[in-house]
Amino acid sequence: MAALQQSAVSLQSNLPYASRSLRPLPALNLSFSSTIPSLKLPSSFRSRGGPRMSATVASSYASALADLAQSNNTLDTTIVDVEKVEKVFSDPDVLDFFASPIIDTEKKRQVLDEIVKSYALQPHVANFINILVDSQRIDTIIDIIKEFETVYNNLTNTELAVVSSVIKLQPDHLAQIAKQVQKLTGAKNVRIKNVIDPSLVAGFTIRYGNSGSKLIDMSIKTQLQEIASQLDLGDIQLAL
Repeated sequence: MAALQQSAVSLQSNLPYASRSLRPLPALNLSFSSTIPSLKLPSSFRSRGGPRMSATVASSYASALADLAQSNNTLDTTIVDVEKVEKVFSDPDVLDFFASPIIDTEKKRQVLDEIVKSYALQPHVANFINILVDSQRIDTIIDIIKEFETVYNNLTNTELAVVSSVIKLQPDHLAQIAKQVQKLTGAKNVRIKNVIDPSLVAGFTIRYGNSGSKLIDMSIKTQLQEIASQLDLGDIQLAL
């Protein structure tokens, strides 16, 4: 732990304090993609409508995608694609567009086709998203992505570390953090997910372990909160 904290301190000194705006998604020029191979899912998953997807069903979708990726020997490249998809659909406007019942399905397919091309998604990942659109499950894609990440991590003995920072950290900084998390956990592999959180003021936090149960906090926000909690001004008498 001390080693990780020392690395964190050294990283902090090299981080700028001002946040930067995220780049927008690439402009979408509508066109159609080539034929996409099918993804086999239980027939019960293809029904339209119904209540919001349960965690069990999200896990089933994720497992189906993982099984296909394993059979194609594309598990590692699929997790990369899934992270790209997460970034796209984390935009509420994008998610609302695909979940809207009043937007024509063909229009959704055209936009999805351009997303697939812009982010160079593999055919089976593109087909998977199409299935979610057809089955009116696209509003739960973020839940499915989380489940897929869990399946992937279990299959590959990978530890996920979520690093929150005011700005996007440099690859060499993230690599240092990954090495220290690997030492702490003994995991064969470590995946780093860098999340932007302007409320931290400066510095960063690292959350890892089962469901993010372990936290290393090197943020200025927490240091300021600790200082504030130690300052009790109630008994101070001001001389007038």
